[in-house]
Amino acid sequence: MTVDGDGRALRVDAARNHIRIVSAAADAIEEVGAAVSLEEIARRAGVGIATLYRRFGTRDQLLKAVFEHIFETRIEPTIVDEGPDPWHDLVTTIAATVKAVAEHRVLLRLIKETGTIESDALAGYARAVERLLGRARDAGVVRPELSPRDLAAIVVMALAAVRVSGNDPADTRRYLAFLCDGMRPGPVSLPPGRDPSGGGLRQHA
Repeated sequence: MTVDGDGRALRVDAARNHIRIVSAAADAIEEVGAAVSLEEIARRAGVGIATLYRRFGTRDQLLKAVFEHIFETRIEPTIVDEGPDPWHDLVTTIAATVKAVAEHRVLLRLIKETGTIESDALAGYARAVERLLGRARDAGVVRPELSPRDLAAIVVMALAAVRVSGNDPADTRRYLAFLCDGMRPGPVSLPPGRDPSGGGLRQHA
């Protein structure tokens, strides 16, 4: 069910326009760039500019709706959970997340710059990743000191490798395998990292 910014269910025709606009906006942002005009987005969606403004009001509200759409349809579905192999579930989720984020890098950078990401949109995904990591820890297939923040860093490093390799699939798989191999248990613990709560360095538990 498609809802508006206040959480109200949309009529069928309004919901159809909503999806057409956010989908067109997502494609236009990646193809044209962050400066793509709202008129161009409306043209691609096959609606009038007045319909776009009536549906979203401001550019920031449109960006927020596009992010939520991409997150719900492309990022959240990357989570693979409850399979028989916790390591496979974790690595598959990381790889799919990298692929999905790489396809919408301009949008996500723009969202970050404008500060239109709301923490609630990420909370469910973060909980799922933490659950995946807990299963992998319990199975003894990852370093016991590994944290969700470490997984986020792996995704960021993998995205940097994707950019360097020119998005070549073979290179992407190679570099991601290299990064994920570092999650395996080793004879020496990882050095302590910065405490994300602001308390300086922390020793992973």
